[in-house]
Amino acid sequence: MSRIGKKPVVLPGGVTADVSGQTIEVKGPKGMRNFTATDDISISIDDRVVTIGMRGRSKRARQQWGMSRTQVHNCVVGVTEGFRKELELSGVGYRAQMQGNGLRLSLGYSHDVDFEPPEGVTISVPSQTQIVVEGTDQQRVGEVAAHIRKWRMPEPYKGKGIRYKDEYVFRKEGKKK
Repeated sequence: MSRIGKKPVVLPGGVTADVSGQTIEVKGPKGMRNFTATDDISISIDDRVVTIGMRGRSKRARQQWGMSRTQVHNCVVGVTEGFRKELELSGVGYRAQMQGNGLRLSLGYSHDVDFEPPEGVTISVPSQTQIVVEGTDQQRVGEVAAHIRKWRMPEPYKGKGIRYKDEYVFRKEGKKK
């Protein structure tokens, strides 16, 4: 039995949810999200509580049960609070700035790197060495943050690169004479 799948998802104030077939649509102050479950899962709403259940006892149904509950919960969290990833740039001359809606990064290459965020994701730059990625979809926010980080992964000798805010980079000692 899935311990996660058993838990109901409570809808906070200001959030509405509608179920049509296998699709649940959640609307809140930050926008709208929807999730389509597989045929092995049933979704029901009773008195501001979303309940996820299995339609059978197959292995696939058990696998999808907890995952579907988590996806519905992420939809609710996304439209109320949103998701956020913070990145830090460390290195001489590494800096970020906003260029319209896009992000311009100076990362030690012979050219600047320009990045346009996808729809539903916003990027802000509080300082030249900080980048904040926000949105209602947890997967997209993480994907955009990982894409930005990929241009200069933190290296283990000097610690230069783009890292997540509280990420620990294991440092190596380097050559000895």
